[in-house]
Amino acid sequence: MLELKDIFFTIQKDDEDVHLIDAASISVPQGHFMAIVGPSGCGKSTLLKLVAGINIESDGNIFWEERDLSEDGDLEPSEIGYVPQFSIAYENLTVEENIESAVRLRVKTRGRDEFYDLVDKVLMQTGMEPIRSRPVKVLSGGQKRRLSLALELVTEPVLLLADEVTSGLDPKSENEIVKLLHQLSRKQNRIVMNVTHSLANLELYDSVLVLHEGKVVYHGQPRALDHYFNVEEAEDVYPRLAKRSSTDWQKSWNKHKTDYYSSMLAASAANQTPPPPPVYDEEGQLVEQPKVSRSAQTPGMLAQFFALFFRRCKNFVRDGGQLTLQIAIMIGFPILVILFDLDGVDQLERLRETLPQTPADFKQDTEVITKNLNLAGLVSGLVMFQVVLLTLMGSNNSAREIAGERPIFEKEKLGGVRPLVYIVSKVAFLSIFVFIQSLWMAAFVDVICEIPAPFMAQFSFLFLVNAAMTAICLGISAQARTADQASLLSIYLVGFQLPLSGAVLALPELVGWITRPFISAYWSWAGVVDSLDANYLEYVKDVTDTPFVPGWICAVVLLAHVMFGLILAYVGVKKPRWQH
Repeated sequence: MLELKDIFFTIQKDDEDVHLIDAASISVPQGHFMAIVGPSGCGKSTLLKLVAGINIESDGNIFWEERDLSEDGDLEPSEIGYVPQFSIAYENLTVEENIESAVRLRVKTRGRDEFYDLVDKVLMQTGMEPIRSRPVKVLSGGQKRRLSLALELVTEPVLLLADEVTSGLDPKSENEIVKLLHQLSRKQNRIVMNVTHSLANLELYDSVLVLHEGKVVYHGQPRALDHYFNVEEAEDVYPRLAKRSSTDWQKSWNKHKTDYYSSMLAASAANQTPPPPPVYDEEGQLVEQPKVSRSAQTPGMLAQFFALFFRRCKNFVRDGGQLTLQIAIMIGFPILVILFDLDGVDQLERLRETLPQTPADFKQDTEVITKNLNLAGLVSGLVMFQVVLLTLMGSNNSAREIAGERPIFEKEKLGGVRPLVYIVSKVAFLSIFVFIQSLWMAAFVDVICEIPAPFMAQFSFLFLVNAAMTAICLGISAQARTADQASLLSIYLVGFQLPLSGAVLALPELVGWITRPFISAYWSWAGVVDSLDANYLEYVKDVTDTPFVPGWICAVVLLAHVMFGLILAYVGVKKPRWQH
């Protein structure tokens, strides 16, 4: 049985306490199908999220089979199925692929046969077998809601929570979803709680909970609803609620609660599967059977990693727009660099070893120095152009990576996906892009332009700046509330790389010291320049006022940027970010 005793959920608004849930007390037996109804803003979804553990109660206690969840710990992730209001699945994957992914992430199966048997079972249970091969993006609203249910049923949860899953559906689809939820409540004594604004199909529910301004004003059988509120039809309940204060309704309910509850619980007992017969030992003593969860076991970290990694790869390949953009950027950006020097960097000319004696000698030496300084400026500019374009690639790699799928991750985290594994899978996936992009940029530009620096040094610093910007933008993506916000912040960050690096125009000394530690582009540019041929390096130092540092310091700072970004990302995914 699920019991809520004097539950409050309070927020601060204008320095005052506002009770979104106010002293809610209910009891829900096993094998029970309950509707949570009430006017908009009355606290229906808030109450459901309290039961799910998404929101934490401000006061009161929640009990599951006489265990205080506030003190003894929450239910296991596999024991709860939470179905949000809007369909949350990967649009480019098929129905079957989405369900397979849910099984790999949330259920420890023994072998391929058990794995595919479970997938088939869930498809049949939700009536999705005929459309198992369809991409999610072509499904109707009702089909997407069925898929959302299917994704939660893979663990066989003992508590299934549905948050307005019938919202926006046509009457036929709404009726089908409610009937499906009713059937699911009759299997394994499962409790199913459905938040809904609709008062249709109430006859299918075992009980109806009515909320008004966060207060419980009725919880009983549907057939008694009209009598209690003294209305002719259920649809008249909402207007009726508005005629009295929520406090008066709550007081009235507390007076009559006992009578309504006794009849409701008695009727519900008939729906429950009888318990197994008692077991006695040889001496006739009752043997206590251990309570074993009917829900699935959560897979290990390695299994979750591979499930997340390969799903991300498959989803990327299916996304034609993103795939085309990545290829275009990887090919186009190096071409932009070499356009500034299609003939390659010329060799430096040597000055005469003796002092110039004639005006012609002075003129010749001046021309050599001017040419060499121009070559040094060209090399410095080519390196900086590579670096800035790679920061832009890094931003494109990861700015939307977490924020764009945050609703899916939050639901999967509630279902047992570990944040650390999620971040590691992202790092593994993005590392492929960072390596290929940096290698191609370094190799292509080096072949055409022949930058006078060891190739491995060039590649290493280009790789590090790409990795640094990818990691930092991944952190921004994890902290941002929306994908658009993450993209905008990441673009701003890339926009500051060139002017604040000081590689093109030297910054004032104070500004340089303040900003330079945070500018990844500077450290990569300085690292590559530090590895240049000694003669080129001298001329580069002559054409810029920006101070140089040894290459090993540049590498350490860029690695620190990478670590900072990854820590920021981990902290971000640990923090709940449910859409309200």
